[in-house]
Amino acid sequence: MDSVLRRLPRSNDPNLLVGFETSDDAGVYQLSPELALVQTVDFLTPIADDPHTFGQIAAANSLSDIYAMGGKPLSALSIVGFPPKENPDVLEQILRGGLSKMDEAHCTVVGGHSVRDDDLKFGYAVTGVIHPQHIWRNVGAQPGDALFLTKPIGTGVIATALKAGKSPAGSVEAALASMTRLNREAAEALHEVESAAKSASPVHAVTDITGFGILGHAREMAAGSKVSLRLDHAKIPLLTGALEAARGGFLAGGLKNNREFLEGCVEFSAAVSEDFRALLFDPQTSGGLLVSVAAEAAPALRASLERHHVLAAQIGEVILKSSPLIKVE
Repeated sequence: MDSVLRRLPRSNDPNLLVGFETSDDAGVYQLSPELALVQTVDFLTPIADDPHTFGQIAAANSLSDIYAMGGKPLSALSIVGFPPKENPDVLEQILRGGLSKMDEAHCTVVGGHSVRDDDLKFGYAVTGVIHPQHIWRNVGAQPGDALFLTKPIGTGVIATALKAGKSPAGSVEAALASMTRLNREAAEALHEVESAAKSASPVHAVTDITGFGILGHAREMAAGSKVSLRLDHAKIPLLTGALEAARGGFLAGGLKNNREFLEGCVEFSAAVSEDFRALLFDPQTSGGLLVSVAAEAAPALRASLERHHVLAAQIGEVILKSSPLIKVE
């Protein structure tokens, strides 16, 4: 997709503040000096056996891009691909699950579109609002910044183990709890720190961790910001059972694709085991936010995240650009 997008003409509309040039989480279109729309779309195949839970995960995943940009979600359109032979009650439960999470986010579902599809798919196109001068992008990280991650990783390997009927004890419950949790509280903590700043915003770059895994999204941040990132693997939080699932070889195809794409961009120290390395390439669903914040604001952000009951971790720092872009120690 990236190679295709590079060949497409760029918009010359001056109101388009954020397009697809830097693989940002959502697009931003300015309406007035103080108001812009932030828009995104995302949908999934089932990642949970329970249809209601799957609907919740799909909604949280779609909303995440709005929060990652610093926006407030307002409305959503559902996107459904549903097998013609499937029980309609399943679709009702999926929609109910999605609605419950959208209600939690104070985001109104105004309609949607459905098609017959042999493979079940569900998600949303979400529209939010944002101030044009307060957009968080996945670029802008500066040397010396502290890096925070607001959710543990490992949903991909746990889902793969679940499909094989060999998920480690407690892992599915932990993964579902993480995937259904909105990134709203983490975004509110960032807004709090930003509002308290006396000068320029200390929040320099934000992105959410999804299909490219933590290393894939870290690479986008590093490349777009023209910096490098140093990650301390011992500080990266893992979901219960994630390491055991990786050791069991439950590696999704997306993980292997991420590893191949990122080869040459990452340097690992000998202290990082092969199983842990796999988790860093693991594609995530409804993952947390990766945040680059000025070092002097790190204590305030940590305290704000704790007040908002977000179990975040400071996992590294931004350094001057070098080769490779990401160093995992």
